[in-house]
Amino acid sequence: MKQPLSWRIQALLSSYLPLILMALLASFTWWLLKNTPKPDAPKEAAPLRHEFDYRMRNFDLQRVGADGKLRVHVQGSEMRHFPDTDTLEIDGIRLRAVAADGSLTLASAGRALANGDASEIQLLGAVHVQRFDVLPNGEAQAKPKLEMRGEFLHAFVNTEVLKSHVPMQISYANGQIQAQGFEYNNLSGKLSFSGQTRAQFSSLAGRAIRGPVSSKPAGQQP
Repeated sequence: MKQPLSWRIQALLSSYLPLILMALLASFTWWLLKNTPKPDAPKEAAPLRHEFDYRMRNFDLQRVGADGKLRVHVQGSEMRHFPDTDTLEIDGIRLRAVAADGSLTLASAGRALANGDASEIQLLGAVHVQRFDVLPNGEAQAKPKLEMRGEFLHAFVNTEVLKSHVPMQISYANGQIQAQGFEYNNLSGKLSFSGQTRAQFSSLAGRAIRGPVSSKPAGQQP
C-alpha cells in the first residue's frame, strides 16, 4: 500500500509544484528588483542598527505583459527594509501571477521575509497558495487544481527549491495530503516528505484510498 500511494503522490505533485515554484519566485523576484528604492549617495559610515531605513505602506504594484494583460499583481500593508541585514519584511502580502497560457497562481501570507537579492523568500503565518488550470477558452478555472495551506513556506530562487519544515495541508484534485514537512527540488524533480505523512484519494467510483506515506518515497534517494 505504501509504495503505490507514495508514487501516486509524487506523480501528482511533481506536475504542479514546479509551476507554483516558478510563478512565486519569478513574480516576487521581478517585483523586488524593480521596486526596491535606490540607495542614497554614499555617506560617512555609521554603525548599523536593526532599524528600517525606508518603508512602503499599502503598496499595490502591477506588471503588465507585452500583450497588455496583467501578469503580476503584488499587494501588502507595509514593507520595511533593514540595512544591517539587507532584508525586507512585508506584512499582509498578497500575490497574483498569471502565466502566458492563462494559468493562475495566488499566494498570501501574514508576513514575508526576503534577503537583499531576493534569492530566498519566506512566507510566514496563514500561508495559502492556489494553482488554477486553464479552461479551453483560455480563462482560469474557478476551482483550484492544487492548494497548499500551512504556517511556513521557504523558497530558494537560485537552487529552485520549495520546502517547509512544519505541517502543510495539500489538496490536489480528488486527494488530501497531510505532510509534517516536505521539500521539492525543481532542478532534480525530487519530492520528499519528512515525518509522518498521510494521504487520502477518492476514486472515480467514490471509494476512498487511504494510507500513510513513507518519509522517503519510493524511487528517491535518502
